[in-house]
Amino acid sequence: MSSHQLLLSLQSADIGIRNEVILKEVSLEVNKGDYLYLIGKTGSGKSSLLKAIYGDTQISKGTASFKSFNLAKLKESELPTLRKQLGIVFQDFRLLDDRNVFDNLDVVLKATGWKSKSDRKERIMQTLDKVGISGKHERFIHHLSGGEKQRIAIARALLNNPELIIADEPTGNLDPETAIEVMDLFEELHRKGNTVILATHDYRLIKKYNHPVIRCENQGIHKVEPVGS
Repeated sequence: MSSHQLLLSLQSADIGIRNEVILKEVSLEVNKGDYLYLIGKTGSGKSSLLKAIYGDTQISKGTASFKSFNLAKLKESELPTLRKQLGIVFQDFRLLDDRNVFDNLDVVLKATGWKSKSDRKERIMQTLDKVGISGKHERFIHHLSGGEKQRIAIARALLNNPELIIADEPTGNLDPETAIEVMDLFEELHRKGNTVILATHDYRLIKKYNHPVIRCENQGIHKVEPVGS
């Protein structure tokens, strides 16, 4: 479903934290409409690669760009604009337990410059509908199941119509059945035109949903054949 419009490009990039290089000579291109899996053992650099895309990990060598952003020379002042164009989904949800669903999403829209209350409300309701959880906007986070929490986290990532969805082990804290529901949701978002990079260690899910696979190992990344079709 890729339209060959290049969104993300890394060429011979070294990625690391402070002076430690975690991944070397990374070359990767992602076009609009692509869906890529990122696999590899814990500590192999999956999260570091994702963090490099949203400006949380340093790129010390090579070139890296996301749309017009130079990820290797990113300024602090560019981070909010960059992150507004990325939808980031974490394994541990990162929701505010003391607020309801609506307020968890509203806080993001306020922070990203949505001034009108009615526009925010309309956007939140639309997005909750998109992730199959409409009608629960007044529920407090601690009353929701793991699967519902992850749907809210995905809704939060979608609020600003991101160019790219980055999901770091989004099913890591979910039971197998709920994990499949969440993967179905990513599948649906992809069918509707979203570009997705999803890190997982669950090969069962990769088998069920066939997309190109990138493996992190030995400080590098390698394309591998999909596990099954």
